[in-house]
Amino acid sequence: MEKDTELSASLEDYLEMIALIIKDKKVARAKEIAARLKVSRSSVTEAFRALAKKDLINYAPYEVITLTQKGKEISEDIILRHHALKDFFIKVLAVEENIADIGACKIEHAAPREIIDQMVLFVDFLERCPRGGMDWIESFRTFCKSGTISDDCQSCISKCLAK
Repeated sequence: MEKDTELSASLEDYLEMIALIIKDKKVARAKEIAARLKVSRSSVTEAFRALAKKDLINYAPYEVITLTQKGKEISEDIILRHHALKDFFIKVLAVEENIADIGACKIEHAAPREIIDQMVLFVDFLERCPRGGMDWIESFRTFCKSGTISDDCQSCISKCLAK
C-alpha cells in the first residue's frame, strides 16, 4: 500500500463497512455506518474526511458515500483478508463462527498479506488432499472438544489412502 493510503485499523473498518453496505444496498449513509460500527456520527464524519483526503471515498456532507476506484480496490483486499482469516479459523481451527468473525476483524489489520495468502492455500490443500480433507479437519474438531485422538488411526489412514 502506498504511503498516502496507509490506513489505521479504524479507517480500514470504516472502508470495509462502506463497501459491504454499498454491496448490500447500493449506497452507504453515515447514519447506517455509525449504527453498524457502534460509533458516533461525529466519528463517522471524521473518518469520512480522512478517507476522502486519501481519495478512497467520495464524500459531501449529508450525501450518500461512494467508493473511488482506489477505495474499491483497498476495500476488496480488506474484505478478502477478513474472509480468508474467518474461513481458516472455522474450517481449520474449529472456532465458532461469531468468534472467528471477531478474531478475523482484529487480525485482518495486522497480518501480512503473505501469511493470509498461505492460510488460504493451506485451507485449499486440506480440503483437496486425500491425507487431509474434511475427515482430518473433523478429527481435529473432535480432538478440540474431547482432547482425545481416535484409537483407530490405521483405519483412518487406510480410508484416506483409498480415496
